[in-house]
Amino acid sequence: MDLGFSEVQQMLKSSAQEFLSQECPLTLVRAMEEDSSGENDQLWRQIAGLGWTGVAFPESYGGTGGDFLDLAVLLEEMGRALCPSPFFSTVVLGGMTVLDAGSDAQKQDIVTRICDGQLLMTLALTEQTATYDAWGVEAVATRQGDNYVLEGTKLFVPDAHVADLILVAARTSENTDPADGISLFLIPSGTSGLSVTQLSTIADDRQCEVILNQVSVPASSVLGEIDQGWPILQRTLERATAGKCIEMLGGAAAVVDMTVEYVKGRTQFGRPIGSFQAVQHHCANMATDVEGSRVVAYQAAWKVSEGVPARREVSVAKAWVSAAYQRVCSTAHQTHGAIGFTKEHDLQLYTRRAKVQELNYGDVNFHKDVALQHVESDLA
Repeated sequence: MDLGFSEVQQMLKSSAQEFLSQECPLTLVRAMEEDSSGENDQLWRQIAGLGWTGVAFPESYGGTGGDFLDLAVLLEEMGRALCPSPFFSTVVLGGMTVLDAGSDAQKQDIVTRICDGQLLMTLALTEQTATYDAWGVEAVATRQGDNYVLEGTKLFVPDAHVADLILVAARTSENTDPADGISLFLIPSGTSGLSVTQLSTIADDRQCEVILNQVSVPASSVLGEIDQGWPILQRTLERATAGKCIEMLGGAAAVVDMTVEYVKGRTQFGRPIGSFQAVQHHCANMATDVEGSRVVAYQAAWKVSEGVPARREVSVAKAWVSAAYQRVCSTAHQTHGAIGFTKEHDLQLYTRRAKVQELNYGDVNFHKDVALQHVESDLA
């Protein structure tokens, strides 16, 4: 495994840094926190125009023929910039899942429009248990003639308020194994009986409640096979978890850079506080956490990109990066002092998102348990 970037990936990284620094400053991030949509149409059109929405998709659908590792390069820079867009939900949760399991017609329609930037999408999986295990899927889809009728409530659905298409997990049969009997449905946002309400979160990250009240969709809306949706979701969750680790890595790196700049300019007792050994140790610990996160996050992303078994590496990465991002933000607050806790300072933007991202796709304890299971299996 070579963790170095290819020439193309390095060019992609450099261009993304330049674009986001100019078009997505933290002033825009603040403005989008106050905006009801939470995303900027002009920024989205620019992102699509740069071809980012098609980076991980084949050229036959309008993409650039890249892979998940190429996409990871973009996700790191988006995490660094706190980019307020439905990119992750549309491309990682939606489009790549359709590419995995969709019919030729579904892929030609949906993936092509995602690559063009004409379609926003998301995944509605979790419910009141907030678990990412199969037993947490309690929404029900019942066959009625040529249609399926869905009932249930989905929670913590990212960007559902702006999505044109929502991929919904629902139970179509009851079996001893909760992983059996789950199916996936593609539901347009304007479908009768579908309602979306934004939730208030510490990160202002536009998570939503999606209520399915007698939502009727044709059988052609099924993604994959009936009752066979969980293996598809496992692949999606693995990819999403790896992608979120890369995003968190970008955020943590930005916090380190911000802190180093602060300690170089903040003076106390007639000298920069960065000259004090205790502060230097803080910065060194933060840098160590970031570099450790980089290794495990990109190792997981590489395995996902190669299509080889990656559950262990993804869980190790999520457990480590989630905790490391928290440590980096906590240490940054200690270094900044009181000013870092104020609403006017940029540090709190990262701290609030770090807390929510820790919980996305399973928290530290969840992924430690998964990693332990793999270790025990190897030792058996």
